[in-house]
Amino acid sequence: MARGSRGSAGTGFLTVVSRDEARRLWRAACPFAPREGEEVPLAAALGRVLARDLESPEDVPSFRRADRDGFAVRAADTWGASEHAPRALVLSGEGLTPGREATGELPPGGATRVATGAAVPRGADAVLMVEDSLEEGGAVLALHAVVPGENLTQAGTDLARGECVGRAGDLLTARETAVLAACGVAAVPVRRRPRVAVLSTGDEIVGPGAPPREGFVRDVNSRAVADAVRAAGGEPEERGVVPDRADALEAAVAAAAAAADLVLLSGGTSKGAGDLAAGVLGRMEGARVVVHGVALKPGKPLLLAVVRGTPLAVLPGFPTSAIFTFHEFVAPEVRRMAGLPERDPGEAVRARLAVRLRSKKGFLDFSLVDLVAGRGGLLAWPVGKGSGSITTWARSDGFLAVPEDREQLEAGEEVEVVPLAPGRPPADLSVVGSHCRGAEILLRLLRERTGRTAKVIHVGSTAGLEAARRGACDLAGVHLLDGATGEYNAPFLPADGSVLLARGWGRRQGFVFRPGDARFEGRTAEECAAAAAADPSFLLAQRNRGSGTRILVDSIFRCDTSGMRGGDAELRTHAAVCAAVRHGKADGGIAEEASARAAGLGFAFWREERYDFAIPADRADRAAVREFLELLRDPAARAALRAEGFPD
Repeated sequence: MARGSRGSAGTGFLTVVSRDEARRLWRAACPFAPREGEEVPLAAALGRVLARDLESPEDVPSFRRADRDGFAVRAADTWGASEHAPRALVLSGEGLTPGREATGELPPGGATRVATGAAVPRGADAVLMVEDSLEEGGAVLALHAVVPGENLTQAGTDLARGECVGRAGDLLTARETAVLAACGVAAVPVRRRPRVAVLSTGDEIVGPGAPPREGFVRDVNSRAVADAVRAAGGEPEERGVVPDRADALEAAVAAAAAAADLVLLSGGTSKGAGDLAAGVLGRMEGARVVVHGVALKPGKPLLLAVVRGTPLAVLPGFPTSAIFTFHEFVAPEVRRMAGLPERDPGEAVRARLAVRLRSKKGFLDFSLVDLVAGRGGLLAWPVGKGSGSITTWARSDGFLAVPEDREQLEAGEEVEVVPLAPGRPPADLSVVGSHCRGAEILLRLLRERTGRTAKVIHVGSTAGLEAARRGACDLAGVHLLDGATGEYNAPFLPADGSVLLARGWGRRQGFVFRPGDARFEGRTAEECAAAAAADPSFLLAQRNRGSGTRILVDSIFRCDTSGMRGGDAELRTHAAVCAAVRHGKADGGIAEEASARAAGLGFAFWREERYDFAIPADRADRAAVREFLELLRDPAARAALRAEGFPD
């Protein structure tokens, strides 16, 4: 089906095009010009964009103003004055305070008392400060000479009437609104914010407050997209969830296009039988699909269209895919319509990749990253790319895009990261390595006691130790057993002393299963593993390669478990293993006892091990690291660990 032609549901993608080509085609079909101007009260102008140049309606200040407490004088009357030979001036007129009009004229040889901010009377051209004068009877003795203009501000010095105080396209921050208030502007001409209609599609989508049911998902996209629209300078109009019926979708699209400047749908844009968007748009009078399929990963199903002159985008249904495509395609157009630059010039930050990042050549490949302070600047740690995981998005610090012509980016390579929360500093403490509930307990206590924030990145013990060796973290949680010595962790440290070891705690590892499972109930961990290995239907909740627990998994099963059913799906935390088992997505796995108990699972003890922290020697003196180590030795913190099943 040719690009831009009418089609029907289920016909697949139109020609998949590059990001730049898709953007060019959509902009050619839709002008995305800044919206017309409107006037808003000054109190509502913050964050808006000026629609036209604005001139000051008055002088600022509008009168000659005293800058010091003292006396309004004629400067010439003080010349030659000194502490040894003061000049006497006649105190005349009534003292002037802010808010009072200065009437009359100061006579030669006279002085009028003035307060800071008060109007200065006609004839006076300077202010003699209180500390440079003495009062005797009805006279003022000038102890120092002043020059014309000293200690006062002339009318119109800050702004003159007719002077430009803002230009079309300026973003109004608190700085600009303060200037407008100073010159008496009450109503501000600004660009109208674009109205963006936001709809979710799908029979499986339910809103907040509805009871959860098997097969139904929460409407995450409406909330995420609407708030992203607002952050980009638009005015979202949330129009709820549209069921998977062609007539309902067509009616909703037509109504939204008639009322809004831009329409955003999420879902209904890939090739499944229940996806109706392309077919509905292909049949609608006045609608035209401009692009359906863009070389993005994730985000390939993106659909860009125009409906009766109104631009429309159908974002993929998975939350992270929807948000990636929004930021890449929609946010720049919302900003343009709001009169803003397409990209916030202060948005992107530079960082170095902490590890190698592989990509799919031919696609603009988005990757979420965590940002931590490393040697010489920020480090970007790639995190999971699951397009359906909104929590992965929410916990990440930003994202980067791997260009279409690259298959991988190397560790140490400089990259540009778009922060998800611009201006937020990196966490005080970076903890990379193996997952443990005990570490979560300590980091929670650290936040409560010191206010320190922490970024925790689960990559496994082996990768955590390597990160500590390279100075890519502050702490690395490790539990690596040296088979030759039976000792944990210490044998794996570099011999040059570049990495230190802080003693952590013990923990119990074992086989986890759903209570009542006859295959495992009442058996030892070894017996559970043997029963699982002998059962073709068994599904394993597998840990990620390089983790200390993955080594234990292979050890207890006495084989490379990557070939077992479920063994190719790698989970990064004990909690994830337990969740998979609890929900029946797996039948068993190896996890720490504390996580198993918290999940309400059966647990067959196998081995007690040591969980310690590897610390780059050159980062041991960082304040956040010292405070963590102090907490690690604190008796109350140790008691909290023991109470959760982590003995000394």
